[in-house]
Amino acid sequence: MNEVTWAAVDAYLAESLDAADSSLDECLKANEQARLPAIDVSPLQGKLLCLIAQIQGARRILEIGTLGGYSTIWLARALPSDGRLTSLELNPRHAEVARSNISRAGFSGQVEVIQGPATETLASLHQQNRGPFDLIFIDADKSGYPAYLAWALKLSRPGTVIIGDNVVRHGHVADAASPDANVRGVRAFIQAVANEPTLSATVIQTVGKKGYDGFLIARVTS
Repeated sequence: MNEVTWAAVDAYLAESLDAADSSLDECLKANEQARLPAIDVSPLQGKLLCLIAQIQGARRILEIGTLGGYSTIWLARALPSDGRLTSLELNPRHAEVARSNISRAGFSGQVEVIQGPATETLASLHQQNRGPFDLIFIDADKSGYPAYLAWALKLSRPGTVIIGDNVVRHGHVADAASPDANVRGVRAFIQAVANEPTLSATVIQTVGKKGYDGFLIARVTS
């Protein structure tokens, strides 16, 4: 088995299970035209996020790392009519493209994209009592994951689901001696989750068009 096979299976499953449509395709096309990095979640992963949010009954969602809004749209689709999603993005250009994509998808009334350093925005959200959130999706710079987790816990409640993307890193996460800052950040994140007594967590390893990676999924227990 190799990445060519994984990608082919991913494409087959996404088509069979309606894990893509014109609105989402337009988002990816706009991201490409704006020359954003092609690091969005895959269609199947996006639908997984949507399903988890629906199963959770999420009414308030926090996303750390918007990029062009592809995963944002998937998560917004899980919201009830009075639900809200707050997404944080460092890059002004990315935030601009995301707002356009989100508006085109029909979610501008439910989704707020806040541009700026995430740690500063998270501190502001906490100060403004904007939590607790029902689901928090972390998909930003990996070196920042431990800090984002600390803020996520402050913005959570018992029962909140916290998801961290890209935690397997093609298997490099198992290398304790890795010099890669992304790997080190993810390892620190995983250790912080393991050390947190109020979290119960696991990791789902994934293969597909995005290669070999995985999601960490945690639930705040108390």
